[in-house]
Order: sequence, then C-alpha cells, then structure tokens
Amino acid sequence: MAEKVILLTNLGSPDSTEVKDVRTYLNEFLMDKRVIDIPFFARLLLVKGIIVPLRAPKSAAKYKTIWTDNGSPLIHITKQLTEAVEKESGIPTYMCMRYANPTPQSVLETIVTEHPDLKEITMLPLYPHYAMSSYETAVLHVKDTYKAGDFKFQLKVVEPFYKHPDFIEALADSIKPFTEKHFDHILFSYHGIPERHVKKTDPTKNHCLSCTDCCNIPSETHKFCYRHQVIQTTKAVAKTLSIPDGKFSFSFQSRLGTDSWLKPYSAKLFKEMPNQGIKNLIVVCPAFVSDCLETLEEICVEGKEDFEKAGGETFSVVPCLNINTKWVKTAIKLVNEIV
Repeated sequence: MAEKVILLTNLGSPDSTEVKDVRTYLNEFLMDKRVIDIPFFARLLLVKGIIVPLRAPKSAAKYKTIWTDNGSPLIHITKQLTEAVEKESGIPTYMCMRYANPTPQSVLETIVTEHPDLKEITMLPLYPHYAMSSYETAVLHVKDTYKAGDFKFQLKVVEPFYKHPDFIEALADSIKPFTEKHFDHILFSYHGIPERHVKKTDPTKNHCLSCTDCCNIPSETHKFCYRHQVIQTTKAVAKTLSIPDGKFSFSFQSRLGTDSWLKPYSAKLFKEMPNQGIKNLIVVCPAFVSDCLETLEEICVEGKEDFEKAGGETFSVVPCLNINTKWVKTAIKLVNEIV
C-alpha cells in the first residue's frame, strides 16, 4: 500500500474492431463538447445522425489494419508504459483513458481500494501540448470524476511538457537514427485542431491567429496556444539535431469536417513535396507519445501511399516514443517535479 500513486491518461480506443464498438467509441469521443464545440442538439444531430453512421464502418476497417494480438496498439503501449514507469520509479502506476476503457472512475476506485492510505495522485496527461480537445478535456474529465467521487486524496496534474528539455532530448534521440541516412526533409506532423479552438483558448481573445507572426510575439496566451507550442517543439528538436532551416517544417493531420483547421495540412503536403524536389522524407508525429490509428494507419499507410504516388522515393516514419527508455525516465521526472 502506498501514499503516492501515478496516473497516466491517454486518449482511448474502441474495445474491439467490431462496428458496434467503434460506433460506441466515436459517439463518446465526438459528443465531447471540447471536440465538436457546437450547441448540444446540433452536435447530437451531426454526430449521431450523420458522422458516426457514415464513419463507424470505415473506421472499423482501418482499426482492423493496425489491431494486434494484444488488441489496440494505443492501449497496449500505454499499459507497457505504465508498467515501465512503475518499475523504474518504484511508485504504483495506473492508466486510464479519456474515452472508453479503462475509465477514470473505475481506475480511481481501484486505486483507493488497493491503497487505503493514499494521500496523493499525480496525473500525467500523455499529451505534450495544450489543446481543448486533448489535454484540457482529459484533465477536466478526471477532475470531474475526482470531485464527484468525493475522494480524500490530493490530485495533482502535470502541465504540458512540449518544451521540457528531457522530452525534447528523448524525441530528438528517437529521430537521430533516421537522419544518419540521406534525407531531403523532416516533416513534423501534429494532430490538427480547428482554428476556432485556438481562438477559444486564447484568454485575451485578441492575440491568437490575429496576425501571421502571432506565435512569435510574447504573450500570456502561449500557455494555452496549441499552435505556438507545436512550433516550439519543432524548433527545439531541430536545433538539438542541428537540422538547418529549410530542411524541416511542421504540418497538421487528422482533419475532420469542412471547417478551417490549422494549416498546412499533412495530407496535402505528402502529395506536393515530391514535385518540390523532396523525394526522401522523414515524418515524425510529436503530438502522439503512443503509436495509434493516426500514426500507424493515417501516416504509415495513407500518407506513404500518397507520397509515393506523387513520385516520392523513401517515406520514413519515426515511431512514437512509446516505451523508449529516455521517455520513461522523462515521464517520471515530470511527475517528480510537481510540488
């Protein structure tokens, strides 16, 4: 029995590749008001009446291409990370998901049963950058569960670690072997979000996306600005690897719907780069610390196919940090730095 526990929180995954399970997962995910931020009844009609009926069968087919004997890659990798963090730190470590299973409620109840003398849980959201549809919703979901359960322990939360030196070093270290062979360009592909999300999380309501250079103008908004933070990660990793300007760039993937999302779009660049002389491309996805549908299918399969059809020659995808030793140590350091 312990007085302190670590809780890792990730996005989540369907329980299986069956259409019914994918449908259940998508309904929970897309009905989140921080993912599709429109009025409830409009969201209900859009999600359950249009998006999910059309998307569930297609998503189920995609999940089947990446599913393993251990089930969902994201769930299995997060389990492995949980075990590695516990072994390395000596602190009991658990995991929960924002959507689907295991739920925060079930995990918190398990923790207090197994550790009746518990005084503190430190939550590490497995999202390096702040976005209302990832970090914010995960943190608030766990906090709401914590409050509703009237738990007696203290809940602490690790802030986004997009520029933490150890995270940057771990990320750069994972990319370095790919740069030892000839390459033309490194593309940092981040999960996309609608532009309106960036504006909503701007506490000043007049800075973000107000001009082309807003992310380089000092502002209190940067603490909540996803675009600013991914730019900082990109620059820090490129500097660590001594990648010169012009040989790297960033983009955004996983767009949903027709609204204006952060640009440039990864899918568009994969089709354009070969015609711009970029034939040998390295792709890294720093917004994801665990390989999942967005990396294993969207990038490794769809992105590679688009790039090669456009005339590209080599398309190398850097695996997510997963259970990389430096990442495990970084996760523990992030937890231990919380006062």
